[in-house]
Amino acid sequence: MSNQNEDKTIFNAPAFDVNLWIDADGNKTNPIELSDFQGKFKVIYCFQSWCPGCHSQGLPALQKMVEALKNKDEVEFLAIQTVFEGHDANTFEKMVETQAKYNLKIPFGHDPGDETTGNRSKILTNYQTGGTPWFIFIDKHDKVVFADFHLNVENAIEFLKTV
Repeated sequence: MSNQNEDKTIFNAPAFDVNLWIDADGNKTNPIELSDFQGKFKVIYCFQSWCPGCHSQGLPALQKMVEALKNKDEVEFLAIQTVFEGHDANTFEKMVETQAKYNLKIPFGHDPGDETTGNRSKILTNYQTGGTPWFIFIDKHDKVVFADFHLNVENAIEFLKTV
């Protein structure tokens, strides 16, 4: 699995700093932190509810990975709505609907940013993502080892089976 952005180096994963979360069953829950998954490999899927590519490519890829690795306790999946435009359309309620629509039994976060980020997602800002859909892989040592739009889902599944 190669990173399309070869010029980007591995870097320490910043804290999530996302306050609005739902659990795997769609219920509001306490904020989830990167530190909650120490020693595990993390796959973060960034999306916006109104993003066509998120629905045609990203969410189906996420579904495939979650299903293929559902019995692998060493890998944690999270989805975060990283709002950077369309705040009226990319709401907390739309995030909840997206989780249900794709039957993804993983935690979802809603990250509309705040005044410190110019009302742009903190994940988008802190992880320097290029928009949505976007996948971030964080290794067991909290190093970002992959961050890109482009993900070969079959290669990703094979790689994640080895962690």
